[in-house]
Amino acid sequence: MFDRFNPDVVTVLFVYDPGEAGYEAPDPFGTDTELTELAAERAEEVFTSFEVPRASDTTVRTVHEVGHPARTVVDHAARDDVDHVVVGSHGREGVSRLLLGSIAEKIVRRSSVPVTVVR
Repeated sequence: MFDRFNPDVVTVLFVYDPGEAGYEAPDPFGTDTELTELAAERAEEVFTSFEVPRASDTTVRTVHEVGHPARTVVDHAARDDVDHVVVGSHGREGVSRLLLGSIAEKIVRRSSVPVTVVR
């Protein structure tokens, strides 16, 4: 990504989807603090794996939010004046894609800025 776009600032956004949490999800009648803390823990695990090339002068911001992934990414991009979104994809095809949907595809369709999908 850095060799292709050479950005000044990169925002690494982690979206925690409480609908996908399963048994780890806090009590739905509990506090938002529990959900926010769980999201922060998961985000930190992801953020530690993100690497910036040594020769890059890019500033990296890390942000985590709770919500539906596609909607949250699109809303974040619009709200924070993002000029390009890079999103990963599992690369599902056929029936599994039809049944599960594609977050990356929803982001591409709904985003007001260019989107690059990486497999």
